[in-house]
Amino acid sequence: MKILLAVDGSAYTKKMLAYLVAHNEVFGTASQYTVFTAQPPLPPRVRAAVGASTLNGYYADEVEKIMGPVCKFLLRHAIEAKSEWKSGPAGEAISKFAQAGKFDMIIMGSHGHGALANLVMGSVATQVLAHSTVPVLLVR
Repeated sequence: MKILLAVDGSAYTKKMLAYLVAHNEVFGTASQYTVFTAQPPLPPRVRAAVGASTLNGYYADEVEKIMGPVCKFLLRHAIEAKSEWKSGPAGEAISKFAQAGKFDMIIMGSHGHGALANLVMGSVATQVLAHSTVPVLLVR
């Protein structure tokens, strides 16, 4: 099974990872895992002012803050995973990446870091459920 693990570094990401390793018999050791995170895009004026190399460095730092601990946790539990990230609205980025990569399932926490954005646009999980043709497992 090809599984996409959507992460944001929140407490719900940690709960999702704990669920994953506790239910290894469900997902199996033969599954292929990809850890994915979406970074919110910076405003166009900021992108233009700082330049490409500074922007790329910023995104690399932000992605590492999230992916580093997640990948270490998975390796401690003998799960090898690829890692990918995109810049853009999280729900849309997760759905598009899962569909383009022909994943069999998306696993993600039910809540994340976007509390203020949730009030305005709805949660990332809701957006993924609304736009994805890939089955989604939400861990609470």
